[in-house]
Amino acid sequence: MTTATVDIAFLTAAELGRAYRSGELKPTDVVRSLLARIERLQPTVRAYITVTGERAMAEAEAAERALAVGDTRPLLGVPMAYKDIYLTAGVRTTGGSALYEHHVPEMTATTIRLLSEAGAIFMGKVATHEFASGISPEDHPLPPARNPWNLERIPGGSSSGSGAALAAGLAMGALGSDTGGSIRHPGTACGIAALKPTYGRCSRVGVFPLSWSLDHTGPMARSCEDLALMLQALAGYDPLDPASIETPVDDYTATINDGVAGLKIGVMRSWYEAKTHPDVIAAVENAIGVLRDLGAEIVDVDIPNLELEKVLSIIMGAEAYAYHKHDLETRRELYPPVLRNRMLSGGLYSADEYIDAQRARDLVCRSVAATMKDVDILLSPTRGKTALTFPEAYGDYMGAVSFTGLFNLTGQPAISIPCGFGTDDMPIGLQLAGRPFAEATVLRAANAYESATTWHKRHPAL
Repeated sequence: MTTATVDIAFLTAAELGRAYRSGELKPTDVVRSLLARIERLQPTVRAYITVTGERAMAEAEAAERALAVGDTRPLLGVPMAYKDIYLTAGVRTTGGSALYEHHVPEMTATTIRLLSEAGAIFMGKVATHEFASGISPEDHPLPPARNPWNLERIPGGSSSGSGAALAAGLAMGALGSDTGGSIRHPGTACGIAALKPTYGRCSRVGVFPLSWSLDHTGPMARSCEDLALMLQALAGYDPLDPASIETPVDDYTATINDGVAGLKIGVMRSWYEAKTHPDVIAAVENAIGVLRDLGAEIVDVDIPNLELEKVLSIIMGAEAYAYHKHDLETRRELYPPVLRNRMLSGGLYSADEYIDAQRARDLVCRSVAATMKDVDILLSPTRGKTALTFPEAYGDYMGAVSFTGLFNLTGQPAISIPCGFGTDDMPIGLQLAGRPFAEATVLRAANAYESATTWHKRHPAL
């Protein structure tokens, strides 16, 4: 492999690290190549809000010096993009909103600091649905990212730029956030690997909140191996995050190649089949067959009380309103109408409705936990159909059924990985969820499927 022959843009982080250590590639060459690609594709894909080219080149030069003296950090010299709700000292952080269009923070989010300490290169800040909630209109000062597989479709949200940048070959890793599926939605829409870790596993310090009791941060990449490498750097206790839990961190790469033999996978057919497009059903059934052939025990599970998962919208709405209340009262005109109305509607819930929603959430959590005593993994589609067109998203963003929010309520780790394409040539995602803090098992199962298939190796023509 040489710089002249390899398609640098679509290397994984792990492949890039191996190429650095063999001397086949240099970080400066990789960053220079990606910056040129970003410049070419940004007008159409619109993945980035802010590109930090000078910083990226300086960090690439530092990575080369470190490699020359034998530095073995797996993420050293790997270009990363960060969702623009992560604060970054000296680099503007907009939240995708006109309210913060020129905001330059003085602090850096814990997660970005950890990735920097691991040697990752800061390529820039990428697009997000505004405040990780509403997709921005086309005439917005910070227009929405587009899906590299079809520019007329959204790349999922709210970590839209993270998904688009990875699918378009504009970064090797990215950070997203997930309150109801916002890491995994771009995962399925863009055909990438995307992991929502356990609630409390990764710090949220320095990240714009949407819903305190549902928000998660986590890695997005083009392979399960890359997710494991990123999670190794990100996972850990942060005393500044009240949700952070002090519990041991696994070695996520140690077992990732152990396969699925001996794992029991619960298929949630009764929950998703009636709400899912036939293309998605077919892709998921094929994935189930692959996992069975690889040695997993496959069983159907019927979990009670899942109809109560709809309380997520009450919890999210009320908590989002509480955070935005002051700005909605003083700078309401800076919110686009659809987002403004969505945020204001959260203020209509009464205290007893919010408390009842949390009680219903507890029932859901207990039902899922009881089922997971008998299975290692729960399996479903990530969403009920492929990526929405922009008119569909503006008209009824919630119209496409999602199967992600359940695991925000329970806080369990859940991953989306590519498992096929629809008749519309758009990616389809498979969701695997595990027990709390069992990210190693989730990654092991996902990697086994990924290694047996080639969906993750397909890239859009741009």
